[in-house]
Amino acid sequence: MGKQGLKRGFINRIFGVPATKTPQDSDCWSFRDGVITVDLGRAPELSKPGGSIRLEGGDLPERVLVFQGDDGTYRAVKNRCTHIGHRRLDPVPGQNCVQCCSVNGSMYEYDGANLKGPAPHPIKTYQVVKEDNALIIKLA
Repeated sequence: MGKQGLKRGFINRIFGVPATKTPQDSDCWSFRDGVITVDLGRAPELSKPGGSIRLEGGDLPERVLVFQGDDGTYRAVKNRCTHIGHRRLDPVPGQNCVQCCSVNGSMYEYDGANLKGPAPHPIKTYQVVKEDNALIIKLA
């Protein structure tokens, strides 16, 4: 049986509204010299498997989705579906994948590989290292 995507309203999918929000504490992360640092103490959204935040704006060269996978491992991907429109992505709890927020619902494995849908290319993934109570994400 195939993976099941997020159950979301058609209007949200038409307009490409992602389920994942930006962090409640906008100062929980910083970007410098190609490295994002996320203070886990200030990012409660990441405290359990399936938790996620969208990082965007400031000097960040591209949008990044940071999430805790179903296995408890922290991951980060370029937050841009490779299908037309380049919509944002959301983790799908219990399915070990991320899904495009649009109507097409393209899905990707945690390693970035295409899983389902019309997206023509894999998504970019980033190395994430947990150091003490911080995540270090190298974009370059």
